Amino acid sequence: MSDSPPSLPSVQTQDGTPAVTTEPGDLQRAISSLAHGSGPVGVDAERASGFRYGQRAYLVQFHRRGGGTWLIDPIALPDLTALREALSDAVWILHAASQDVPCLRDVGLQPPAVFDTEMAARLLGRERVGLGPLVESELGLHLAKGHGAADWSQRPIPEEWRHYAALDVEVLPDLYDLLHDELVATGKDQWEREESEAVRVAPPPAPREDPWRRTSGLHKVRGRRNLAAVRSLWQSRDALAQERDISPGRILPDAAIAAAAIASPSTIDELSALPEFRRRGAARDIRRWWSALQEARQLPDDQLPALSLPSDSPPPPRTWRDKDPAAADRLERSRAALAELSDSLTVPVENLVTPDYVRRLAWQPPDPLDEAGVRAMLGERGARDWQISLVTAPLLTALDDS
Repeated sequence: MSDSPPSLPSVQTQDGTPAVTTEPGDLQRAISSLAHGSGPVGVDAERASGFRYGQRAYLVQFHRRGGGTWLIDPIALPDLTALREALSDAVWILHAASQDVPCLRDVGLQPPAVFDTEMAARLLGRERVGLGPLVESELGLHLAKGHGAADWSQRPIPEEWRHYAALDVEVLPDLYDLLHDELVATGKDQWEREESEAVRVAPPPAPREDPWRRTSGLHKVRGRRNLAAVRSLWQSRDALAQERDISPGRILPDAAIAAAAIASPSTIDELSALPEFRRRGAARDIRRWWSALQEARQLPDDQLPALSLPSDSPPPPRTWRDKDPAAADRLERSRAALAELSDSLTVPVENLVTPDYVRRLAWQPPDPLDEAGVRAMLGERGARDWQISLVTAPLLTALDDS
């Protein structure tokens, strides 16, 4: 563990480093203990996204005052519905809740109510909202970090990692007390509730159209035939990664996919000679990658991917001055008005309203341009009620060209 700054004492676990709960009988003890605790519950989840396929949780952590700290293995205990039911009367405190709620839900842990310490800190104008910096600024303690990106699928989980995992939830109730009280005092508690509730009930994202288009380096690839090579390699890699339960990037890096598409090698030896394919991981399955490239080459023209997907998004703002000077003026005024509002409320602009919503309003304002139209457009996009109430008036003024 890293040393703490000389001026700050380190956070220490309350009852030593917990073991990992892997047996049904131990899970029942955890459920009973947490249920008999009091107040909100600190919750966290650890994934292995850089090592394994997908975003499943490999460890879930719970802490409640009077109920102790519990580290639970959702691989050994895949259905934790009973734990959720035992804590159905408690607020679940999470940090950056949107990252953990989906994988918690997958193991039966749908929170009944959420308090997001990261969002609370943003709404209160904190400049540093990571868990470690918040523990320092709010609690005056140093929180040892460093294992968040570890391979949490590893078994057994090392003691140092378990210590880290326990600390991450043990600090949450104290953070909750401070941040919640300040939210109430500043009239921002309803804002946090709306944000956390939106995360809590958000449905799983719809499957992304053409997910291969997110390949790093795709912007360097020219032509539909070469895009087909990217698609073919990406799909082959994804299928293999899912089969092996390994993160796709560990099987074949994005840089290798882009390099092969750009180089368009004519033989398997030319493919093998590319620097990105000399590494052991890529070379191991070289025949698979060559086959994927051959499939892309043999596609008829009408099956090649389009150069880009159709989009209803406005063009990049840097082009607005040439395309539509009035829209550029509206965007400039809108940004200035929101910056002023942000300063007065000490809330980051991006938390007041999603920047994409502002761009859409500035590019094509509602017709007629009135309060109802602006509110409706923001609501349709997903803005919260508290955001709509705050930004509608300044946006309406900024959008008026008269």
